[in-house]
Amino acid sequence: MSIAPANAASPADDAFDEFSFLPEQAAAQGRPAPIGRRERLLLPDGRALSALAYGEGRPRIVLLHGAGLNAHTWDQTVIALGLPALAIDLPGHGHSSWRADADYRARTIADDVVRGIEAWADAPVVLVGQSLGGLTAAAVASRRPDLIARLAIVDITPGVDTSAGPAMLRRFYEETVFASRDELVERALAFGLGGSRAQAERGVLLNSRVRDDGRVEWCHHFAQLMSSGTPSPAAAPESGWEDLAGVTAPIALVRGTTGFVTSGDADEFARRTGADVVALDAPHNVQEVAFADLASLIARLAASAGAAPEGRQTA
Repeated sequence: MSIAPANAASPADDAFDEFSFLPEQAAAQGRPAPIGRRERLLLPDGRALSALAYGEGRPRIVLLHGAGLNAHTWDQTVIALGLPALAIDLPGHGHSSWRADADYRARTIADDVVRGIEAWADAPVVLVGQSLGGLTAAAVASRRPDLIARLAIVDITPGVDTSAGPAMLRRFYEETVFASRDELVERALAFGLGGSRAQAERGVLLNSRVRDDGRVEWCHHFAQLMSSGTPSPAAAPESGWEDLAGVTAPIALVRGTTGFVTSGDADEFARRTGADVVALDAPHNVQEVAFADLASLIARLAASAGAAPEGRQTA
């Protein structure tokens, strides 16, 4: 079954400067705004993979977002980090093409991430993945240990119960096409999503696109999958523990204290993987709330892997 449009690789109205928010966000942190650029890679099957590259040179820090998000979810973390970084739009998200088979399981999309790391980064890298991005990062690290120096997984473990989140999101995505972005912002705020109005407006602008008919829809494929009642293959059981067992790089687990991973989940993860566990005061999207603390952790991992200047400090 395919419900993907023929051309889903990029927004129809991508003329605006997607990095225009960085100076204001950086000023709020008291930090310089990083230079950002959009990367695009044509994949063997004709799909496109896209990413954001921040800073000068080939980065050694690679960031993977969760389901329904996009690479810009890492903007605040990258600003706090102050190091070159690459944030990849996972397949079916952001400016990356949707899959005709709607298969977004971690093991399925890991090969695209491998190609992105090979094309854009200076391996071995510090690979950081949140939610679906975390499971994908584990699959990448297991499949290509030569590319990974350190692995950080943010607020997800194999088999963790995420039923509460998807139930609410299914209601949110009962409507997926809007007359304007203002309508989409109002719906997000009505569901308690997006933070402040300014944050919601920024998030909607960076995660939606204007169609040829002038109406607005989400960039990510998950909205259509949920609205159609199609079960998301990304949530299907798969061998995440097997992937983690094959990881040779040191592993860190970041748990949002009000996120999906319980303290019991974290204890089991540490027991089975030998990972260091760090709890941060944040919901599931740790990178958008506890970005300074998360950036400090990433900087430490980068320094220990030789991927950042020694003594790099973040607030």
